[in-house]
Amino acid sequence: MDKNILNLLSGLGRNLGGGRLSIGSILSRVGANAAINKIKQQTLGQVQGQTHTQTYTFQALPKNVAELQALPEAAMHDVYAVAALSVLALTRFEENRAESVEMLNYLKGPDNVSPTELQQISDRFMDGKSFKVRSFFEGATPANNYTPATPYQIKVSSNPYSFENEGWATLYMHSGGADNPRPVRLRMKPSTGQWFLVEIQYLGDIRIPADEDKWR
Repeated sequence: MDKNILNLLSGLGRNLGGGRLSIGSILSRVGANAAINKIKQQTLGQVQGQTHTQTYTFQALPKNVAELQALPEAAMHDVYAVAALSVLALTRFEENRAESVEMLNYLKGPDNVSPTELQQISDRFMDGKSFKVRSFFEGATPANNYTPATPYQIKVSSNPYSFENEGWATLYMHSGGADNPRPVRLRMKPSTGQWFLVEIQYLGDIRIPADEDKWR
């Protein structure tokens, strides 16, 4: 290292804390800050206009909010993971609506599922269309009646406009029954750095399962 730089660091060490900080500790702190900044850039690199896709793997589907909260993704600091968890919560909707809504409420953080949102979700599940949710798992296609591969995997993507507004995100879920990814909106709570679900927009109609296609 250049002698002038070493002298500068030595001076910093004497001035900060009466000499209690060594050159090594200063370099260590600089390195730690650089690592943190690198993680932030990797996590929110799409702010700079990049396209990014994350894949999440789950060994089992949660049946209640306690099981959802036990997942490492439920720390809510990874915006892509929160989007993926919304699919897990909805897989329970047809069998036990109350438990599904409780999981969604957890993902919504300061807010709860409104009566309007609940009605919209219910409408999307009418006539046995729970296969819409299954379609977001890898391996689930119309040909196999949207039977997911296991372990369960979910892909979540961003595009150059996903983080256009600070503190907000529009991410995209990949369905085996749709030609294009479907959106989901999320918002960050600055005081905690956590991301929360705002609006599910990915439950529109998709191709029907093979067993329900009378023209196949």
